[in-house]
Parts: sequence; C-alpha cells; structure tokens
Amino acid sequence: MKPRRSSHRPASRPPQGTAVDPVRYLLAGGFMLTLLALLADSRNSLPSGSVVSNICREVVQADAVLSREALSQLLTIPERDRKEAVRLVIREPYCRLPSVEVRQGVMAEREAYPLAFDPQTWFVVLYEGDEYAGYSFVFQH
Repeated sequence: MKPRRSSHRPASRPPQGTAVDPVRYLLAGGFMLTLLALLADSRNSLPSGSVVSNICREVVQADAVLSREALSQLLTIPERDRKEAVRLVIREPYCRLPSVEVRQGVMAEREAYPLAFDPQTWFVVLYEGDEYAGYSFVFQH
C-alpha cells in the first residue's frame, strides 16, 4: 500500500515588511456597520408615502455642521432620551425644518445639520416635545 500524500499546503506568509494592521480592519469594519445601521434606521424614520418639505423654515446657525465624531456619539444615544442629552453632543442646528407627523396624531420637530464630510447630506434630528424621537437623512441636490 502506498502512503497517501497530503493535499494540505502550508499557509503562505505575507512578504517581509507588509504586516497586517488589525486596527485598520477593525475601524473599517466598525465604520461599515455604523453606515449600515444608519441606512437601515433611516428607512423607518418617516412614514412611507409621506410628502415632506425639506426646506428650512428658519436658519438657526449658518455655520453649523456635524462631524463624524459627533455623529458617532449621537448614534449611542437611545431614542426617547431627553433632548438635552442630544444637545450635549450636537449644539444648535443649521436650521429647523417644517414639523412632520411621524406617528398618527404626534407632530415631530426637525432640526437639520449638514455633514462636515458631505455638506450635500443633512442629518435630521426628530424631537417629540422634549424627547429625542429619531433621525433621518436628507440628500440635497
């Protein structure tokens, strides 16, 4: 009987000097998960079929923008938390948008913050009274 040859080949190693940086992959993976969470949640923020005006009714702070860091911090705040908790992370908005009825019979105030890294995209925070009710994105043309 002939001995069997193993088809297993030893793992190849990366060339010298090209060490894989696990922190880079961890950050990239975290960013992608955050982006997916943002996209998934923004679909549920406003009722389907609603026509919503995204034109500012009042400019509050003309130079206000939302940084990546502030956006990341905001995503850790649970819905239904106090409005003050959100304001500790993101100060005065760029503008206030017209209120919308998100749930039947409940009007939500909306405040817009252009993203510092993409000013054509606005991050819109919704409040029901003094309660943080969620967020959505508005893509400007």
